[in-house]
Amino acid sequence: MNFFTSFSPMPALIADMESFGFSVTESTDVTTPDDPFKGPLKSVAPWNYTFLACLMFIVTSLSITENFTVMLVTYRFKQLRKPLNYIIVNLSVADFLVSMTGGTISFLTNARGFFFLGVWACVLEGFAVTFFGIVALWSLAILAFERFFVICRPLKNVRLGGKHAAMGLIFVWTFSFIWTIPPVLGWNSYTVSKIGTTCEPNWYSTNYYDHTYIITFFVTCFILPLGVIIISYGKLMQKLRKVSNTHGRLGNARKPDREVARMVVVMIVAFMVGWTPYAAFSITVTACPTIYIDPRLGSIPAFFSKTAAVYNPIIYVFMNKQFRKCLIQMFKGNGTALESTNLNQTSDKGPITATADTHLGEMSTIAARVPMSMCNMEKSEEEEEEPEQSGNGGPKQLPLSDSRVCPL
Repeated sequence: MNFFTSFSPMPALIADMESFGFSVTESTDVTTPDDPFKGPLKSVAPWNYTFLACLMFIVTSLSITENFTVMLVTYRFKQLRKPLNYIIVNLSVADFLVSMTGGTISFLTNARGFFFLGVWACVLEGFAVTFFGIVALWSLAILAFERFFVICRPLKNVRLGGKHAAMGLIFVWTFSFIWTIPPVLGWNSYTVSKIGTTCEPNWYSTNYYDHTYIITFFVTCFILPLGVIIISYGKLMQKLRKVSNTHGRLGNARKPDREVARMVVVMIVAFMVGWTPYAAFSITVTACPTIYIDPRLGSIPAFFSKTAAVYNPIIYVFMNKQFRKCLIQMFKGNGTALESTNLNQTSDKGPITATADTHLGEMSTIAARVPMSMCNMEKSEEEEEEPEQSGNGGPKQLPLSDSRVCPL
């Protein structure tokens, strides 16, 4: 019996089972997901977080500087506070707030390598960045619609006024809030991204209830504004092409057509570059929640969406001739001189010309390039529709004032 016991395989078997059990326990520890609120991901090298922190510092600094400059110049110069400029300033406010919240928090968390601020800060950042980002996105759509409304004049006797611009602002902020507050209340949620340093809506949920929110959010906050932008700028290009074909002088008529077409392409491409990667990423992850995406690759779409706060002011504001003049005057230190000069020039031209100048002063870059061709067309239309204006003898005043005002 002692001999059998001495040669029994049980001790060896037990040792093998212990070693096997130990190996299983060790493997479980390795595959356990890292807690992004307690430390950095082990699968991501520290230099990646340092690189992202440097990029976010540059993007955030540029965005805050540019958008604050837009708000300051608008505050300093009264002639910039026009209905068509309301939505442009609103865009700068939204981009400024995105950078102040999401940009600053993203810089700090990437500098530490994990979301050290806690769960409440994650929810706050996810909501703030999504909310202000959708406000900025819909501001671009409303801006495109207002340009179409001002230039194409679908309602002949209705012009863009302060009430219309204010209604646009109310719509943008209310609509954006409606579609970004549900994750806070339980329809979907705001959670840490795969990289572990930013927060966003939970694209990774396998719950059908959460999927309904993602699909609705995608349609209302990407498809709809993109459709408004494309249709509005498409109608604007059709109007301009009609003007060029009507007057036939292709040498002069096609020049503003090409300039506006180039600007429209830039605006649409900028929109697509900023938001398409993020939209495509969210839909891909929602449709295939089990798909593996490298955390570093998954951080790229969110980064692209944050860079929109940098180039939006350049495209929509700094390329505006009137804004550039005010900006130069502000840096020269004689902002009031420009304002008084413009007011004097306007007051010397009479009421009709002054109204037209004020209307042109509201135009942003695209609107400022169209009127030279549009005025001739509007002149011919008004001559046909309102022949009684010339009944008192002498030439009509409106076409003359238009010809004086419209050339850039």
